Amino acid sequence: MTPQDTNAPIAADLFGELYLSEASKPEKAHARLYGMVVVSIAALAASWLSEHYGMPIIVLGLLMGLALNFMNSDQRIHPGLDFAGTNCLRLGIVILGTQVTFAQFHALGIVSFVGLLLTMACVVTAGIATARAYSRPVPEGVLAGGATAICGASAALALYGVIGKDRVSQAQFTLTLVTISGASAVAMSFYPLLAGALQLTDQQAGFLIGASIHDVAQAIGGGYAYSQNAGEIATIVKLSRVALLAPLVAVAGLMLGAPGQPRHSLKSAMRLPWFIWAFFGLVCLNSLVTLPQVIGHYGLIVSKTMLLLAVIATAMKSQLRLLMTLGWRSVMPVAASTLVAFVVALSFAVGVCDRQSLRSSGCRRRRQRLRHRA
Repeated sequence: MTPQDTNAPIAADLFGELYLSEASKPEKAHARLYGMVVVSIAALAASWLSEHYGMPIIVLGLLMGLALNFMNSDQRIHPGLDFAGTNCLRLGIVILGTQVTFAQFHALGIVSFVGLLLTMACVVTAGIATARAYSRPVPEGVLAGGATAICGASAALALYGVIGKDRVSQAQFTLTLVTISGASAVAMSFYPLLAGALQLTDQQAGFLIGASIHDVAQAIGGGYAYSQNAGEIATIVKLSRVALLAPLVAVAGLMLGAPGQPRHSLKSAMRLPWFIWAFFGLVCLNSLVTLPQVIGHYGLIVSKTMLLLAVIATAMKSQLRLLMTLGWRSVMPVAASTLVAFVVALSFAVGVCDRQSLRSSGCRRRRQRLRHRA
């Protein structure tokens, strides 16, 4: 047998493997397309309902995803759901950095910023303590408290990337998303009314709403529902919370450790997902360089769209049978965190915000720019 004869089968096998590899790529892309089309149609439906009926779009996205949960039995859409639940999520969080600058901390003022940090610390602590009190895993408390302290569903998605499915099940994560979105919608409806009943000033109401409502759009909307000035203050306070997403995820990694890594390991805490580092880098860039307003405007639209697709895909992949068996104890960390956020923010607003005002010199233009972006 000649060398040519010996190499022929090997070359044939190699050619066959390359052919099969190339042939499988369109099939994989086609499979992703099935799932992405379903998720996109659900997102369009949620957007239409939100625009015409005034309901929060994330809540409607969750409901649409749960309603389409029966399609999860079709294996053809799984690659698309996985793609939307991971890649769209990461891209949405990264682009969210176009809405945040470190100048917001300066506009907030040192006293209000300390009050905001205190509120967030109490909220995360309440989530962990409640989880322990009801015999739930500590990571569930971190997820509930952290998501409530930062920006609701967006923060929950980011934290879940660090916590992992081995610590918090997909069903529990979906239930947390549903509870957070529902609590945020209720807060947007009632907190401005409560602030009016308590006769809070615009500054007090703006801090209360911005520091206690979970979702960004709902916090800003609730502030402007109270007054123009309260809306501007709520915008600054809320976006300051969003800027703290990366530090909170780092702290969560330090507390829990990466899967397979010990707790309290600084090395594991620094191993943040790449999209968290990208988010932080974009915040730094946006703080050092004034990005064109068109980037901020369309950045917000793209970010909300990507996060909506991720939420719908997550709801569609959840197992409703397990979701129904979790029980009321599973929602208590979110409920406790929401209540603590309101109480602490209200206490600070009444006790401190009437004596300390946001910096007025040079901040009016920044408020208008933040409002325009939101």
